[in-house]
Amino acid sequence: MLPVVAIVGRPNVGKSTLFNRLMGKKLALVDDQPGVTRDRREGDVSLLGLDFRLVDTAGYEDEDENTLPGRMRMQTQAAVDGADVALFMIDARAGITPLDEEIARWLRGNDVPVVVMANKAEGKAADSGVMEAFSLGLGEPIPFSAEHGQGLSDLFQTLLPLLEREEEEAPEEDFAEDDDSAPLKLAIVGRPNAGKSTLINRYLGENRLLTGPEAGITRDSIAVDWIWTDIDQRDRHIRLIDTAGMRKRAKVQDKLEKLAVSDGLNAVNFAEVVVLLLDSTRGLEAQDLRIADKVIEEGRALIIALNKWDTVEHGSGMYQGIKKALEDGLAQVKGLPILTVSGATGKGLDELLRVAFESRATWSQRVSTGQLNRWFEGALEANPPPAPGGKRIKLRYITQIKTRPPSFVLFGTRLDALPESYRRYLVNGIRRELGFGAVPVRLTLRSTKNPFGN
Repeated sequence: MLPVVAIVGRPNVGKSTLFNRLMGKKLALVDDQPGVTRDRREGDVSLLGLDFRLVDTAGYEDEDENTLPGRMRMQTQAAVDGADVALFMIDARAGITPLDEEIARWLRGNDVPVVVMANKAEGKAADSGVMEAFSLGLGEPIPFSAEHGQGLSDLFQTLLPLLEREEEEAPEEDFAEDDDSAPLKLAIVGRPNAGKSTLINRYLGENRLLTGPEAGITRDSIAVDWIWTDIDQRDRHIRLIDTAGMRKRAKVQDKLEKLAVSDGLNAVNFAEVVVLLLDSTRGLEAQDLRIADKVIEEGRALIIALNKWDTVEHGSGMYQGIKKALEDGLAQVKGLPILTVSGATGKGLDELLRVAFESRATWSQRVSTGQLNRWFEGALEANPPPAPGGKRIKLRYITQIKTRPPSFVLFGTRLDALPESYRRYLVNGIRRELGFGAVPVRLTLRSTKNPFGN
């Protein structure tokens, strides 16, 4: 395991900017207003050859732990408890504040080594703030600029003796993309307050993600690596990805919410299987269908999970109603897995993971050329293509060009005249007859060139 470095500090001192700087890409949401980060975001960093796991945390605020800022502080405290080093970031231009002094007292009471980062230190306006940082009693501060990357070599020199490990690190596991033992990239999406973070916390057995009655708590898409032991006692590696709640576009006015939803859509692109979590107490809404359509459009395997099922009365009628509405609203995909779960009690969660691994296997499979050709010949014989205007459409052959999602190319002549209904007939046949079930299947039409065209 890599050593862990946690970034802590009061709101709006530049913690997420530092996280993005060290990661080398913009992963954490950044904005001028304080309190953007709420959950812990993690990533592996290599700083001049020094490897460690970096944790971005929410701004430390002195609030009751039952409030949202208080629960965010508990998440920060948990991150420091699990860290090998804490990077305590202050705003050198603003100088030391009473909250900085309180955080310093808290850090001095921990056993974790602390490195003070005097951020925004570019220019002479920050010199007095850098000098003030000595008063925190945590050693010499590092003048730094997360925005411009100044001070990285000083940070390296400071971290090196703190993070060097004598023991040999375990070798990294190397997985092929289509290896069944590779970590399953599983994203949980849905409307606000559907219970996404609660469900992931239930899997992990700890309050890893911030939860509460307030809608829209999650902003960043948070990925957590985890190992699930299945019914056969096999250890299955999973990367669980929590996302921000996705509201109807017209209702999303706040800039931060727009960034959070965009981050969630990026998480869908990164995932292999996506679980659309519905709040069973609210049933299926039009926004759920929009989210599902987006997942299918991106070519990801989709599972529908009805959460909070332990609180539902007349479940059978509701289940059938949701199933019918999904079939009507998502005509391009039939037979989506629909599971009933409860993030609060744990009901159905193992079954959800079992289906997720099965869906990925289906999403990754390749059909042999012989099997594909036999199906294709049978499909044409059972239902020959039409002849619009009395001119025949010739379908010559079909081939699978890729997996994840399964993608096929159909070659023939006059394919621009092939009706969409016949194309759907072929796609449905591929799903039904070749074992692709409800995963998205892509079929591209390509006309063969006439050798005598010139």
